[in-house]
Amino acid sequence: MIQVKQVNHTFLIGKKGKEKKVPVLKGLSFDVKQGEIVAIVGKSGSGKSTLLHTIAGFMSPEQGSITVNGQETANLNETERAAFRLNNFGFIFQNFQLMPGLTAFENVELPLKLKGISPKKRKASVGQMMDKVGLTEVGDHYPNELSGGQQQRVSIARALITNPPILFADEPTGSLDSETEQDILLLIQNLNKTLGVTFVMITHDEEVASIAHRTFKMRDGELVKEDVL
Repeated sequence: MIQVKQVNHTFLIGKKGKEKKVPVLKGLSFDVKQGEIVAIVGKSGSGKSTLLHTIAGFMSPEQGSITVNGQETANLNETERAAFRLNNFGFIFQNFQLMPGLTAFENVELPLKLKGISPKKRKASVGQMMDKVGLTEVGDHYPNELSGGQQQRVSIARALITNPPILFADEPTGSLDSETEQDILLLIQNLNKTLGVTFVMITHDEEVASIAHRTFKMRDGELVKEDVL
């Protein structure tokens, strides 16, 4: 489903005219199979978030290639990449990134509006998704009226509402207490099993990574180890 081949990337650091190149990704190669939960684990600064942004097409690697569902994303222009992301990827963030002026239902509904889905179909789809993530009773609540766990469930429902084959989760439990973290991890496992969605998780937490089928450990821009569940 995802093939990463010899990907290198550098950042320019320093004052203009005196910048120096700092390697961030160094010759990374791995793949992600359909229906897997894959965790990419590393400390802050290890390059894991840059890797996620590169796979998701927010930036192009300086060298190497990334292929998703047979499409090499570097060959797409910005408009094509945005459309490709909308159709293939969902995103879950540590800080939820919900729209504060929209209810839980409206937050989940938003991607369907962007795709031009009719109101009737949107209502039915959102209702079903809210049920899957256990939020049926709070659809009319605003984000500030929800617990952290409920907000993350809204974020997950929003990420899934367009039926993307791949979900990227960037520190998905980083803002949650330990009990709520376990609830969200169980939800991710259940959605993976029942919907067949492929999850790529970025985390520094070994406990979060423990639900993955495979774990890739990063250090200083390199993959240093692969663990299989």
